[in-house]
Amino acid sequence: MRPIRKGDRGAAVEDVQRRLLVLGADLGATGVDGVFLGATLSAVSSFQREHGLAEDGLVGPETWAALVDATFTLGDRLLYLRVPYFHGDDVRSLQCALNALGFSCGQPDGIFGAFSERAVREFQLNVALDADGIVGPDTVRAVANLRHVWTDKPSSAPMELRAAPARSAKVLALIRVDVVDADGASDIARRLVNLAMASEPGAQLRVVEAGTIGGAALTIEFGSVSEPGVPVVRAEKAGDALARRFAAAVSSAPGPRRRVVVVLDPGHRDEHSAQALAVALLDGLCAGVGPSGQP
Repeated sequence: MRPIRKGDRGAAVEDVQRRLLVLGADLGATGVDGVFLGATLSAVSSFQREHGLAEDGLVGPETWAALVDATFTLGDRLLYLRVPYFHGDDVRSLQCALNALGFSCGQPDGIFGAFSERAVREFQLNVALDADGIVGPDTVRAVANLRHVWTDKPSSAPMELRAAPARSAKVLALIRVDVVDADGASDIARRLVNLAMASEPGAQLRVVEAGTIGGAALTIEFGSVSEPGVPVVRAEKAGDALARRFAAAVSSAPGPRRRVVVVLDPGHRDEHSAQALAVALLDGLCAGVGPSGQP
């Protein structure tokens, strides 16, 4: 982006001014007027100083990214484990609340990584929600309903964390898995691999095209037709039941080049349901693979 600088005018300046107002900046009597002068310039410099940025009065990529992060509030967007990690004040608010409630995220850093996902899962189990690690409207509402419990409580927490209830990320680095992108399942395939990489940077999962011959220890193929002796899992609904069915399929697939077919519901999938499917499949993969990396 071209840096926004002193004297600039227009919609981009108005966007900056609105975000500064949300953060409590004093823009003077003119307020949001689309002119980058005076109080707006001073407010940008103050923001940069408070956030450890170069205090140059320019709204370049780093300052803009910091402004966006600082103006997210919990519930503005769906949060889940991915690469690159979600980051922002909404994540920090969530971490502070979960820490105060006893679900440790470690020190609040505003980054939704593996520790934060584990804490979300434990919280969801505790309040009888689907433990998918996805922070959507139901989870945000549950956190808000407990505001009287966590408000004004210490937000720091010890770094020691229990393993996620249904996933051991370490096994992802021990087995090479090809995920075949077929039958319009590219979004789920990409999410599954992305989630694996976010859980374990050394994960050996990759998305490959149909018909690609790899040599992976396990191939997960999204399709509708299977060969005799190849386990088939119907992924109609995400959740623990799907994770258990997928774990059973992975464990029972004949070797040495194991293959499992996943049949997806052809119905519409929004962002939450697509991510939940990927979560359940990754949980099942980890449960179906033994400690040595062999199903």
